[in-house]
Amino acid sequence: MVDVALIQQCADPGLKPAIVEKFIAKAGSPDPLAVTVWSGNRVVLVPRPSTPDEAMALVQQHVGKAVVRVGITQYPAGLGITDVSELKPDLVDACANIRMGTKLFAKVHRIVTKWYGNAVDEAFDDAIDAWKTGNFEGKAVFSEPDPGDVKLAVPVPAETYRNEAAIPEPVGPDRTEPVDPNKAGIRIDLSGIGGSRPKSD
Repeated sequence: MVDVALIQQCADPGLKPAIVEKFIAKAGSPDPLAVTVWSGNRVVLVPRPSTPDEAMALVQQHVGKAVVRVGITQYPAGLGITDVSELKPDLVDACANIRMGTKLFAKVHRIVTKWYGNAVDEAFDDAIDAWKTGNFEGKAVFSEPDPGDVKLAVPVPAETYRNEAAIPEPVGPDRTEPVDPNKAGIRIDLSGIGGSRPKSD
């Protein structure tokens, strides 16, 4: 798990920490030296680098021939460069990778949210998919212009879902809030189903 203090220090200020944490959990890696290489829809097995130099050598070996994602945010290596000599070791620096990755993801999130028309939870999930594939609605999101000031929905942390699931819904006169039908317990006695029908007079 990535240190919260590192996220607060390095992440793009345009994203709330809750968004950054969930983004890294869903699309990133806890390892700043992580290098993932994709050829089409297939992951290419590469040796795990143990030093920044090894990680950069691996990136340079595959950039231009395959899709290469690097570091904590699995940033798209090679984005915006024309030659491998332009690749910078920032890619495998934890703080720099978080800064670059969250800035780019913030743009992707804004693009997707603007398409939806308002800040909805679905926009975050689609932004994660767009980050992983590099595409949304037929457009290459990394090279699309930034739509600017767009309000983003903050995803609910997974812990909240778990905590909510552990709290029983109140029943009877003590209930003051409407109950979510997806969370409501079964309140109908089904024990008689399949039994013999009562005899009529």
